[in-house]
Amino acid sequence: MNFESLPSLEQEKYRQALDSALDTGLTILKEGGSSMDAVESVIRYLEDNPLFNAGRGAVFTAEGKNELDASIMDGNTLKAGAVAGVTDIRHPISAARAVMEHSPHVMLAGAGASAFAREQGIEMVDPSFFFTPGRYKALEEARAGDGHGTVGCVALDMKGNLCAGTSTGGMTNKRYGRIGDSPVIGAGTYANNNTCGVSGTGHGEYFMRWVVAYDISALMEYRGMGVEDAARYVIGEKLRNAGGQGGVICLDRNGHVAMVTNTSGMFRAYGNSAGERTVAIFAQEIP
Repeated sequence: MNFESLPSLEQEKYRQALDSALDTGLTILKEGGSSMDAVESVIRYLEDNPLFNAGRGAVFTAEGKNELDASIMDGNTLKAGAVAGVTDIRHPISAARAVMEHSPHVMLAGAGASAFAREQGIEMVDPSFFFTPGRYKALEEARAGDGHGTVGCVALDMKGNLCAGTSTGGMTNKRYGRIGDSPVIGAGTYANNNTCGVSGTGHGEYFMRWVVAYDISALMEYRGMGVEDAARYVIGEKLRNAGGQGGVICLDRNGHVAMVTNTSGMFRAYGNSAGERTVAIFAQEIP
């Protein structure tokens, strides 16, 4: 997305949506809910908002279809679940959680993921549910190139448990059943109570090859870096030098946040029990 050309009215729509998503998560956490519930609920909200490239707002493949990916990870147990390439699950993040909690697996894909979701009583929809005119127009405009985007959430609850989740429609005009980093644990999503939770957005091939989400956690665990320094090193140096574009939202076990991008902007929001709250779009906005 070209953030500099985003009209003021569109900016306000995104800010309002991010603020509402933040309210959703904070309410759950303030009432003593788990980080897992907060992450799932926030991402479900974003999956239902066509402004974002996930769920109802998913971009189109080269074949004119919507193929969705999502993952979630529990920082307490290091259990994780993911679905990839699904076309008929309304909330892929809920399916990912079901894989984690009700199967011995980490990732299910395509028709198998859909069959499992049906068995679990997860809401299914006709693939046409994900059609939005704006995203289809974007496909027509992007036949010669790719665009990407993701929604994600990281939360820390009253018990000190971290959770991270990510959901996406992938890259506009993607082909051959391409799957990016969002459902790949350690690439687009990672959580560990000893370090941090991470959710990434950007060019998935680079996030997978550089294992971005886990790398940030590993720098904290093995080199003693803080979450901000680790995120800035991975995103601002390693990923940038490799030619990869993107950003991450991170939260450490003490509640310190890092939201870092090497692009001109990244939709993001943050809030805590002390009343601190922020919604931002452009890279120069703090934090």
